[in-house]
Amino acid sequence: MTASLPLSLGSELRDLVVQWRRHLHQQPELSFHEEETARFVHETLEGFGGLEITRPTATSVLARLVTGRPGPILAMRADMDALPIAEDTGLPFASANRGVMHACGHDGHTATLLGAVKQLLAMRDQLRGELRFIFQHAEEVYPGGAEEMVQRGVMDGVDRVIGAHLWASLEVGKVGVVEGAAMAAPDTFWITVRGKGGHGAIPQQTVDPIAVAAQVVTNLQHVVARSVDPIDSAVLSVTQFHAGTAHNVIPDVAELNGTVRTFDAALRTRIPQVMERIIKGVTEAHGATYDFTYERGYRSLINDVTVTREMAAVVEAACGPDVLTTLRPTMGGEDFSAFLQKAPGSFFFIGAGNAARGIVHPHHHPRFDIDERALETGVRIFVEAARRFNG
Repeated sequence: MTASLPLSLGSELRDLVVQWRRHLHQQPELSFHEEETARFVHETLEGFGGLEITRPTATSVLARLVTGRPGPILAMRADMDALPIAEDTGLPFASANRGVMHACGHDGHTATLLGAVKQLLAMRDQLRGELRFIFQHAEEVYPGGAEEMVQRGVMDGVDRVIGAHLWASLEVGKVGVVEGAAMAAPDTFWITVRGKGGHGAIPQQTVDPIAVAAQVVTNLQHVVARSVDPIDSAVLSVTQFHAGTAHNVIPDVAELNGTVRTFDAALRTRIPQVMERIIKGVTEAHGATYDFTYERGYRSLINDVTVTREMAAVVEAACGPDVLTTLRPTMGGEDFSAFLQKAPGSFFFIGAGNAARGIVHPHHHPRFDIDERALETGVRIFVEAARRFNG
């Protein structure tokens, strides 16, 4: 590693990164359908020159900066997909694709990494080893694009991997790091309670699945409250309850859907077992039956402590000592965890909120936006990481 002075980005590059972000924001595409997004990224990278570019999948892009000098392989990742949300920001570059929106900042992630690539190409004589830039599809939809890209070999030989998320709840100008467990494993469940329908005025002739399912919902709250060690972290939320078609008809079926979030692998295995025991007991007690489906989502995202501490130093070198903050883990999920199965790494959070300008809406909200000054912060950090690890 060579010592380095803080990076100074030129106004031309800053403007380009903002332009890229706005173009991507205006043309969002859903997970596994990022055809035009991937084409734009591919063509932009080709225009830089000096890269080995491949397409691991139809809607993802991998670019390699191979210096020809011995050294480590550092991978950097940006996700590219949007969400099925109708945008309500009123921005002049708002989504032109009806019902689709970059409501999670992935447009900014992609633009930031493109900016870092352009800057690092201009500095390639100062670098050694290889830099690998992963433009990933389908972060928002399980089974996710990260696992697919790992299977296609994008992480082969990688020594470290880093990624970032623009973070609405963190004020612009701040960067957050988390050592160890940072984001939870997001699992999904479906429960069907089957009873015996009938007239609402003659309930004694029925097995009311709504009443039984309501008891299931109530009793499932005991999974976390009474079956999980209070020192451990877990969330169990029933988020959908569907039943019935008329005010005077008791239906045959009630359907529930929800999510479980955990960090610990053993707890993740045990919770669905406890859930099914409760569901079975409640439905049998009331003469109903059930179907229970549990789908494991992404793994929990566990940052490598050593790499995270190195990244804290990178943030301070790139942006100054007052920028860095330590964040608490979040129960949100992220398929960056797939890359961490192949190499130690760290996922950090770039402040993008600005209360004074009304940029306060959470991720996945129709009015979500970012303070675009966060893009330069991201470029600085990715470039400084390359200088530190591959300089």
